Amino acid sequence: MKTITSSPSPHKTVRTTVLATASVVTILSIAERALGFLYRIVLSRLIGAEGLGLYQVALSLFSVFLTIGTGGIPITVSRLISKSKAENDPLGERSAVGAGVCLCLLLTLPVALVLGLFPQTVSFLFSDERGVSAFRILLIGLVFSSLYAVVRGSFWGNKQFLAPSVLELAEEAVMVIAGVLLLQNVSSVVDGANRASWAVVISYLFSFTASSVCFFLFGGKLAKPEKQLKPLFRAALPITSVRASGSLVNSAVAVLLPAMLVRAGATDAEALSLFGIVSGMAMPVLFIPSTIIGSLSLVLVPELSEDFYRKNTKRLYQNLARGLSVTVLISVFLIPFFYSLGGDLGNLAFSQPLVGDFITKGCIILLPMSLTMISTGMLNSMGFEKQTFIYYFVGAAVLLVCILILPSVCGAYAYVWGLGASYAVTAVLNLVLLGKKCPELYKSMWKGRGQGSVRPLLRATLAILPLALVGSLFAALFKRIFGQFLSAVFAAVVLALLTLATWILLGVLPVKSLFGKRKNGARKK
Repeated sequence: MKTITSSPSPHKTVRTTVLATASVVTILSIAERALGFLYRIVLSRLIGAEGLGLYQVALSLFSVFLTIGTGGIPITVSRLISKSKAENDPLGERSAVGAGVCLCLLLTLPVALVLGLFPQTVSFLFSDERGVSAFRILLIGLVFSSLYAVVRGSFWGNKQFLAPSVLELAEEAVMVIAGVLLLQNVSSVVDGANRASWAVVISYLFSFTASSVCFFLFGGKLAKPEKQLKPLFRAALPITSVRASGSLVNSAVAVLLPAMLVRAGATDAEALSLFGIVSGMAMPVLFIPSTIIGSLSLVLVPELSEDFYRKNTKRLYQNLARGLSVTVLISVFLIPFFYSLGGDLGNLAFSQPLVGDFITKGCIILLPMSLTMISTGMLNSMGFEKQTFIYYFVGAAVLLVCILILPSVCGAYAYVWGLGASYAVTAVLNLVLLGKKCPELYKSMWKGRGQGSVRPLLRATLAILPLALVGSLFAALFKRIFGQFLSAVFAAVVLALLTLATWILLGVLPVKSLFGKRKNGARKK
């Protein structure tokens, strides 16, 4: 009985630890994304939209092979380590890392050698063969990046989230520094894409070396892979298949979208430039919330896995509800900002009005995108990788159909609308499955109050349109008084204050209950 009655205290400690860790990881991830965003601006200015398009096509195809070589291995290594810890099996922990290294080498080393030495085997996949040289350069970093992914998974399994977050930030910084230095005096579009690829390879070499040193300094050890190789392969296969399919779909989009734009009347150069703008400039901005959602999912996965395997249903449901509610709140908070300030962001960052137009018209995809990310992570942490694999393919099919049909109607916006439709379908399927596997989850969220309650989330969602329109009004008003930069800053500040005030009035932010708890605590003291 003592264990049961004392459980609330550890629960609060666990919740506080999760929130604190997620906050630190999120801050580091935001810093990493900010560096990447600035680097995109530098790339767009140094190599142009056409060079950026070539670089994106090569990077998309490289990502296919990188994902095949890593894919679900890091998260599966993490889960196997967590499971071994729960079973008090140190050998299983070390064997999981050894199995990850072995599997990654088997999946990446032959590919890097064959495709690097015989590039004609993949040249037919490029709509513009000028991208082949950049792809061959990227292949040099394939093995190093895949091995780093295994080390990252071992850190996650040991709940050491700070080290990989710092390493990834440092990797991004190395890529930015190398890219800025290498991209001076670029002679051509192809030369620019090639030099940008070398910067990526240098960053991969750095992260592999630094992570290996950290792994052994932190007491990491390897063991023979036999014990965990088969479980690792079996569990990682569905996740790897989903992520590899995602890279394949991105590569298909990189080939199909320019081709369909040409069919719709654009020239080859125009089509490649449009693809560079939408995929290399606009979409990275729209994916900014994924940084926060990804950090939250990363920290939640070990906790959810542990609760699921130990059948700690109450805490499992609480973490699921909090994860979903935080995800929705992040999305509905950011959508009005992107809608009202997207045009200014595109002009200020890229000097491309079209970028801002893509951001403004595509910002609504943030909600289904975020829900897809968090729900997929939740289901995978509970062992439902096969189902999420199938659902991903349904969403991917929707995206490809949109790419094939819509360019003649809306041009490059077909990519944005296709992604939105794909995420919406996948999110619905994931949430339905989550409701089936956790039958009391949505009922508790509907009846509950405070964190994880559905009703405040619905009110916050309904406030998106009014806040977006008011934000646009203030942005237009400030432009008549200030320059573009200052007007965007002032409009963002006003919109943030209005959003917080609206959420307090609608009960989305439980200010009264928070102050009530503080008063009660003060009285007890």
